[in-house]
Amino acid sequence: MPNEIQNIKPTSNGTTRPLGYVLVVDDEEQNRTLLRDPLEARGYEVEEAENGLQALEKIAARPPDVILLDVMMPQMDGFEVCRRLKTDGKTAPIPILMVTALSERKERLMGIAVGANDFLNKPVDIQDVILRVGNAVYTKHLHDQLQIEKEKSEQLLLNILPKPIAERMKQGETNIADIHPEVTLVLADLIGFTTLSAQVGPEQIVQLLNEIFSAFDLLAEKCGLEKIKTIGDAYMVAGNISVPRPDHAEASAELALDMQEEIARLNQEYNTSVRLRIGICTGPVVAGVIGRGRFAYDLWGETVNLACHLESTGEAGRIQIAESTYQRLKDKYQFEPKHGIDLKGHVHVSAYWLGKRTLAV
Repeated sequence: MPNEIQNIKPTSNGTTRPLGYVLVVDDEEQNRTLLRDPLEARGYEVEEAENGLQALEKIAARPPDVILLDVMMPQMDGFEVCRRLKTDGKTAPIPILMVTALSERKERLMGIAVGANDFLNKPVDIQDVILRVGNAVYTKHLHDQLQIEKEKSEQLLLNILPKPIAERMKQGETNIADIHPEVTLVLADLIGFTTLSAQVGPEQIVQLLNEIFSAFDLLAEKCGLEKIKTIGDAYMVAGNISVPRPDHAEASAELALDMQEEIARLNQEYNTSVRLRIGICTGPVVAGVIGRGRFAYDLWGETVNLACHLESTGEAGRIQIAESTYQRLKDKYQFEPKHGIDLKGHVHVSAYWLGKRTLAV
């Protein structure tokens, strides 16, 4: 049994925090006073409503921890008030104690049918009221705390997984693996960062890396692309994965150019000389979640391998793209002439250096 007195805690200014917020709904002032006075004396904050409509307005403005709801009221009876509250997701968790002089089984079944959590009989027994309100408030506070923890867990899940994937996992999917026939993948590596790491303290390095990748996150979001992961000082983004985007190749090119500009800005701000080497490839990928204790969302396939090879064989400060991406961008951007790179398992692979966007005529 919860002990209300033990739950009263002092606030920072030395006053005590109310045990809970109780709304008393009754059309008769005498009945409201009868319930309000002992609850306030016990440490609860009590608000009153004279009818059902007024109660709904006050609940919408500030949801209480528990509602003491009279059944027999003019205009809107307690059954209708209870029904409305319990069919609204925002107010459904609020415990409702129906206060009634009706003792027939039919009326109690009606109350249960509309979602009442408990009943108090008129004339009320004050000790009974105190105990039932205490239980109801305790239950509501537990529910609120569970909701806070649930929101924290969901936010952690969103920090490591794309939102659509996180939603699927919340629905109970455990083996998530999808084939995406056309995705544009951007893989960027920070050149010179390892050397910089040996010259400055760990806290400064982490702070700089966090600022760089946070800036990249904002750019990826602006371009409508999904960050897949970071690998040390490398950064992977994909377009047309969870959220369909027909212009994913163009959006990826814009992101790569924006990332180069952002690195130049940060170099000037921090007096560093870090540069970006970027590879971009378009094609099919397999995407899925691996791990049980620690989840990771990743991509696999030849497109991923080629993007990695384009990045690793590229040049600092430049963006090397595959033939598949070039075919989607050739009329919109400037390119240097085609060149070839050797790729394990392939005789020769064509690649291009991405330049600025072509000015519209």
